[in-house]
Amino acid sequence: MTERGRQHLTRSQTAFSLGPSSLRWTGTCLEIDIDEWSVPLLKRTKGKVRIFPHQLFNFSTPLDAAQQHHWGPLAPLGRVEVSLSAPALSWKGHAYLDSNEGQTPIIGPFQEWDWSRANMADGSVAVLYDIRERSGREHLLALRFRPDGQIEPFEAPSRQALPKALWRVGRSIRTDHQQPARVLKTLEDTPFYVRSMLQSGLLGESVVSMHETLNLPRLDRASTRLMLPWKMPRLA
Repeated sequence: MTERGRQHLTRSQTAFSLGPSSLRWTGTCLEIDIDEWSVPLLKRTKGKVRIFPHQLFNFSTPLDAAQQHHWGPLAPLGRVEVSLSAPALSWKGHAYLDSNEGQTPIIGPFQEWDWSRANMADGSVAVLYDIRERSGREHLLALRFRPDGQIEPFEAPSRQALPKALWRVGRSIRTDHQQPARVLKTLEDTPFYVRSMLQSGLLGESVVSMHETLNLPRLDRASTRLMLPWKMPRLA
């Protein structure tokens, strides 16, 4: 999300710039240069992130009944290298890169979704996309992305509610009955969005999942809209 105007955005086939920050595909990795200031406390975030895909996927699927919104992982398997000068931090780890795109505002068709991805013992990545639309329709994607490029659907277990975070956004995940899910850490907690690390059971394995819940009615509230400029730069 950005409050920046069109004059601050540029893109080409292999690069995208947003104000002082940019992304560039080198042919082997995605390089992300970050140069931003946080608000309201002016703290700088500056450095470079590199994402190296193990396998690129050309896969996209609709999320809503009208097929106006699509999702697809570009690199569900990969590694990341982070090197920041402000603050002085660096680390390496597993990477995941996907894409959401829509022809209409996201607040139109959706009520809420829970999304998660977990690295499996065989090197594959299992993704759960649990979608509730405003119409009452529910749509579940349960897909396994393998290192050889194969994509396999799987039968997802039942949904389990999770404890609410500080802003009281409800969150849930599908987990094997014999292994109830638990929250290991809440990474981001906002009035409409929660990102967490969870321990759960999937396909007979104990897995650690990256998980998110997005609540669209909360995003559409006037109070949330008034908060956004304090989270993102607002430039003409």
